[in-house]
Amino acid sequence: SNLTVEGHNFAPSFSIWTTIEECLNPPLVWEDGRGWFTTEPFSEIETFDFPEGIGPVECVNVEHEEVVLIPQKVDAKKVNFKYGLGASFITTLKTIHMLGMDRKEHVDVQGVSVSPRDLLAASLPDPATLGERMRGKTCAGALVKGLNKEGKPYACYMYNVVDNAWSMAEYGDQAVVWQTAVNPVIAMELIDKGIWQPEGVNGPEWFAPKPFLDLLESYGTSWTIRDEDTAGIEI
Repeated sequence: SNLTVEGHNFAPSFSIWTTIEECLNPPLVWEDGRGWFTTEPFSEIETFDFPEGIGPVECVNVEHEEVVLIPQKVDAKKVNFKYGLGASFITTLKTIHMLGMDRKEHVDVQGVSVSPRDLLAASLPDPATLGERMRGKTCAGALVKGLNKEGKPYACYMYNVVDNAWSMAEYGDQAVVWQTAVNPVIAMELIDKGIWQPEGVNGPEWFAPKPFLDLLESYGTSWTIRDEDTAGIEI
């Protein structure tokens, strides 16, 4: 994203607890022939040029459930999950870790038992209150590289962009929260209507995507596919 919050140099748009666990835990990666494995936090840093005016942002591997789910249903050579955190955000998280402020274990501060992570959370602004001061857009997408049906190299980025000004005006919710929450809402609709029929515990990859994408548009947002560079794709 290119989101900024007026009056704050560092103000995560999500719970700092979630931010720390997703970004500072060892990221999970899946590779064909190797299976799942973990890497160091902030691994495989790259700058990705995001669409619709967001522009280039530094992206790194983080811990996320898609890496567990996708290889179970999609024949892929590699699956990873990255956040576009940006250089400043990455540096701040590294500093938090270096100072031990991400620790959950309590320490004694002048006779008071305090969790450093709880103190950090209490010191930061509540993400639920940031919407009116947020500016910019957030983007979520899937970058897919491989061979098309004709056996030729192909790469594309399928994405959804939400402008914070739009989500605040239409729903009263900031962009990151709205973009996260709309997905399970759509899934519940599809299950309720019998379009998706889960058996046991299933991930989104278990079901037909088109009904989901159609409903996504009914909420006032859209999805787009952008062709990407095919360099490095092996035939």
